[in-house]
Amino acid sequence: MNSVSVQRLLELKPALSSLYRLQYEAVQQSWVLLYPEGMVRLNGPASEILCCCDGQRSVKQVIRELQERFDKSDLHDDICNFVRHAYERGWIS
Repeated sequence: MNSVSVQRLLELKPALSSLYRLQYEAVQQSWVLLYPEGMVRLNGPASEILCCCDGQRSVKQVIRELQERFDKSDLHDDICNFVRHAYERGWIS
C-alpha cells in the first residue's frame, strides 16, 4: 500500500474486511474493531473514518464528508495516513 499514489488512494472505495466487525462498546465507551483473535480499541477519528468505509464512498468522498462534519479543512493527510494504516493491517480492503 505504501507504493500507491495519493491520487490512486483517493479513488479507492474501501470497505471493512470480512474478518472484522466495527462495534460500539458501551462498557469501554469507545468503538472497537473485533476480529477472531481479539479486538482493537479505536480512538474517535479512527472510528469515524472506518464507519465511512462502506465500499460505496471513495477516500476522497470520506475526506470531504468528515471535513464538513467537523468543520475542518486540514484532515486530508491524517485520513490518507489512517487509510494506508488500515489497509496494511488488513482491516479494510
